[in-house]
Amino acid sequence: MKKKIIPWIDSLRLKTLPLALSAILIGNALAYWQQHFNSSIMVFTLITAALLQILSNLANDYGDAIKGADKLDRIGPLRGIQKGLITLKQLQVALAINILLCLASGLMLLILACDTFAQFGQFILLGIVSIIAAMTYTIGKKPYGYIGLGDLSVLIFFGLVSILGSYYLQAKELPLFLLYPAIGCGLLSVAVLNINNLRDVKSDKLNNKRTFIVLIGENAGCYYHAALLILAFLLLAHFSFYYLKTLWSYSFLLATPLVYMQIYNVFKFRSTTAIAPLLFKMVKLAMLANVLYCLGIVLS
Repeated sequence: MKKKIIPWIDSLRLKTLPLALSAILIGNALAYWQQHFNSSIMVFTLITAALLQILSNLANDYGDAIKGADKLDRIGPLRGIQKGLITLKQLQVALAINILLCLASGLMLLILACDTFAQFGQFILLGIVSIIAAMTYTIGKKPYGYIGLGDLSVLIFFGLVSILGSYYLQAKELPLFLLYPAIGCGLLSVAVLNINNLRDVKSDKLNNKRTFIVLIGENAGCYYHAALLILAFLLLAHFSFYYLKTLWSYSFLLATPLVYMQIYNVFKFRSTTAIAPLLFKMVKLAMLANVLYCLGIVLS
């Protein structure tokens, strides 16, 4: 039984969920700060976001397996389908089940959150787009993850959609100043993807997977990584200074030393094998910054 479960746990990539869910928490914290908050809406937003992230992970494994992008010589962890422990058919069934769960959870969320048919229709459309986006990252004739659009997708769904969408579900309004934390948090998630792509750049080139790093080159990718982190923290600081206006709102700056170390290590360890350990450190950095920022908003 254990041998059957472990490959699925690897493919679900549960370790990716905290980062995805932390953005949802920030959106809800902003709603709480503006005195618009319903705990039931937050719970179902988190469940739906978790299911969409798992759907994206499974679809990524399926798409890469079909295209042969993930081989046994890749540097990152091997998935169940690469090891031959999960078949394509089983993965198809898992994707179908996950889509049904996404629809069920999303429908319950909309019943709780939407006051009008117009709002219901808007979020139904957004939900469908989210499912399609999760599926087409690596699946299809022209998956956007293979043509350098993965970074933009992460910014949109881990930043704008996660934070602005979860805020709107609570408050039914969307102030433009929320773009600062939404883009800032989104850029931290893009930085996670960037380290992943820096690690896999050689295998991606061999398998015609044109990530943004493949398009701009490894050297430019290091400067791009530094820019992502610096701009993310500047946007978060801008929002704290002009809108939150409390010392608590600067709690995220406690993660600044990790930003320095991340940038330093990216430029120092240029080989793909040396960069591999930086991925976990980048995930921890993004998580810490998001959690501290969420705490700062609530305490403000």
